[in-house]
Amino acid sequence: MYVTVDDYLADKDPAAVDVFRRVRAMILDLGDDVTEQVHSSEISWSRTRVFAAAFVYSSRLEVALDLPKRVHHRTLREVFPNKGPVTTHRLSVSSVDELDDHFIALLEEAYRTAAGRP
Repeated sequence: MYVTVDDYLADKDPAAVDVFRRVRAMILDLGDDVTEQVHSSEISWSRTRVFAAAFVYSSRLEVALDLPKRVHHRTLREVFPNKGPVTTHRLSVSSVDELDDHFIALLEEAYRTAAGRP
């Protein structure tokens, strides 16, 4: 089991690690109430509940966001219902260039939704 984010990223593809670090910084900048947990297969972020998770798969970053409604993004891979009022969106990001304003807006919406505010 990994103890730190750096432990988790140690053997991962450098390009995917760069994307991960950018996404992580965006998430941690959402608020000082964001809690980060390192798991054996992913890193998750929560407030009252988990609103985002990410893992490196080969040379890309897979990001799961819990949102109150189905949305579209150019990196969207799949969407599936989750417990409660949210839908989980899995996005596959290959480059920091894909982290556009719409992606940031989705992160912000997931963060607000985790506190019970759409």
